[in-house]
Amino acid sequence: MSHSCSITTCKRASRFLCDCCQQNLCIHHLNEHNTLVISELNPLIDDINLLNNRLNLINIEKISEEYHKKLEEWPLDCYKTIDYLFEQKCQELNQRLIEKIKEQEEEILNIQTKLKEIFDDQETTRKDIDTLTSDIRHLGRMINHIEEKCFDLNTSPLLIDEDLIDIQELDEYKLDLSIFTPIYKTIDCISRDGHPISSNNRFLLIYQNPNLCLYDRQMSIVKQTTWSYGHIWNMCWSSKLNRFIIVEENTIYLLNENTMLIENVKTIEAKKWLSCTCSDEFLFLSTRQWGSSIDKFRLLTSITFDRYRISSKTYSNDEYINDIVDINNKLILIITNKTKKSVRLELRSSNTLDQLWLLQLDITLNQDMIFYACSLDCDEWLITDYETRRLLHVTDNGQIKTIIEYNEIPYSICRFGFNLLAVSSNIGVNLHKI
Repeated sequence: MSHSCSITTCKRASRFLCDCCQQNLCIHHLNEHNTLVISELNPLIDDINLLNNRLNLINIEKISEEYHKKLEEWPLDCYKTIDYLFEQKCQELNQRLIEKIKEQEEEILNIQTKLKEIFDDQETTRKDIDTLTSDIRHLGRMINHIEEKCFDLNTSPLLIDEDLIDIQELDEYKLDLSIFTPIYKTIDCISRDGHPISSNNRFLLIYQNPNLCLYDRQMSIVKQTTWSYGHIWNMCWSSKLNRFIIVEENTIYLLNENTMLIENVKTIEAKKWLSCTCSDEFLFLSTRQWGSSIDKFRLLTSITFDRYRISSKTYSNDEYINDIVDINNKLILIITNKTKKSVRLELRSSNTLDQLWLLQLDITLNQDMIFYACSLDCDEWLITDYETRRLLHVTDNGQIKTIIEYNEIPYSICRFGFNLLAVSSNIGVNLHKI
């Protein structure tokens, strides 16, 4: 049975069933339809030609320049570690030589004292002479040993693991935390209010009363030192200073990862500081009070800071800055409001402190504790919510991407290298693979 053309104004009989639109068309309208479909190819041809031109114009050297700069930083950091080890071993060698010489000096003094006593008394025996002769000969051998070679230096070749540098393609949809991996490892360091943690990608810094401990990626303690100061409110890493920055009750301290030496930063005034973060050139500090302020200090080339703050931002008397984190010249701030019992995020420019966006979180403030944040790839963020035991994944434009239910109470949080996430909780510090 024949059908009429599907075009309502056409009285012709249909001759063909169009594969793309499944309409019965006459020859005339089939040709029109075919011409229309073919015409849609023209903008596609223009688009692909445009993309081809863009691809041909890509300057590989220009694009790779920034990556090369980051790669160039890596050997410089390695040289610092090698130089430190070299200087440490030189000092150790010198100290041991000094101790060896001091031992012989004491032995010489003992023999000289015995000789003087015998000479003053003008009385001795053959046994005394033999003993002194033996002691002097032994002393001579020891000095010969020092003069010639008293230590054997054994050096091992430096083995470089290619995985120390990992090149991964960035994909804004790649980091999917909707399926959050279970706990990979846990460090037992239970704290009622969750001590802050920090990482420089090589080591994870954790306070375990009474020590500051550096953990490697196998979660083994590499180094530790006694912390004999007040409560630690926050910690962060400065690549410019090559130091951890530690915020104590009223003072800022620096921790050298190589020597574990703790230094007091006297160029920053004593104040009730709370949170800290570093960019390449600046240190940002917020105060521990309602009506918090955030101050910006320049990092100098030596282990010092610009004595005067560069700029500041102050909040109203019922608002409190919990945490600040810098990434790519942007600052994320977690702000609590005690009047509204609310929590919000603000993204601000690191250069001007101007607000870029604001996100009100669905958290009701009930406890007097600190919320923490950490940066993810593609300028995204992860926020801890201790009130309802959640982690909030926030996009670069201030939208909730994923809400992760957490089994423990999450406190502080930080990235540990490119594929590990450390979460300080009420049972300890948990590691997750991401």
